[in-house]
Amino acid sequence: MLSKGKESLLIPDNAQVISSSVVDRCPHRSEIQSVSLAEGEDDCLILGTVDSYGHLIVSRLDIVADDIDRTSYSVPPRDCGVGEGSWAGICFSPMQQSMVAVARELCKTIDIYDQDIHVRSLRTLWYPSSFSFVQCSPQVNGSSSLLAIAEGSQLSIWDIRMNNNGGCIQRISGSVGDTIYSTCSSPSGLIASGGTDRAVTIYDPRRWSALSRWVGCSKYEITGLSFSSVDQSFIYVQGVDYEITCGHWKQSERAFSFRGDSNWLGFSKCANNDVIAGWCESGSIFIADARQL
Repeated sequence: MLSKGKESLLIPDNAQVISSSVVDRCPHRSEIQSVSLAEGEDDCLILGTVDSYGHLIVSRLDIVADDIDRTSYSVPPRDCGVGEGSWAGICFSPMQQSMVAVARELCKTIDIYDQDIHVRSLRTLWYPSSFSFVQCSPQVNGSSSLLAIAEGSQLSIWDIRMNNNGGCIQRISGSVGDTIYSTCSSPSGLIASGGTDRAVTIYDPRRWSALSRWVGCSKYEITGLSFSSVDQSFIYVQGVDYEITCGHWKQSERAFSFRGDSNWLGFSKCANNDVIAGWCESGSIFIADARQL
């Protein structure tokens, strides 16, 4: 039975880990900053990790066999890892499994790779804090050549096929002094952003205008966003505290929320269904299956 508290707050039950596996071929020499998991072919998962100097390691994992490690490849940073380490992010293309983007904050760069081959570099004006491939954009007939990048108070849109203006095709400015910490896109191409203003803004890529703005959806700064796979009118919002909220962004209404036992270090949603997991500072992992609500 599902336990609920006040204001549709879900109360978690204790669970036991049945089995776990260790990825052996992930020899990072500095702190891992971002992890991304994508579905591959032949019952495989593709795991990508990037450290604070931009070193990328991609591994193919067999989820059926006892030994999950299959093949892996490593891509060193373009500057050979010199200088100071900083936040780095990773994002797989939803349409082309071999394509991966790596962001480096202090370098102000987004590097695009096709497996271990460098395709091009995008250079942002401000420090990037989040980015995402735009899914099924009507402008590019369903391909995934567009990237949405949060940099400072601006949301910039880039086309990796274009050379004009460095590939940047659109810039949307937020409120002066605010910082965008998270951005994501829906399967229909809608783009969401949120940050220090504690509001989620939804943009239509056909007109580059705001469709909706859900103000006050989080008590604190927004650090994670993800559209629902069941109904794109709903979005999951992670705050910098210990709460994750799901709500209807068109009507600015909260549907439900759940909390960890300490502040979130990050959260993620399954690609094709509404199973959400978050990792807390305490080391605990909380999982919610929205299909059972």
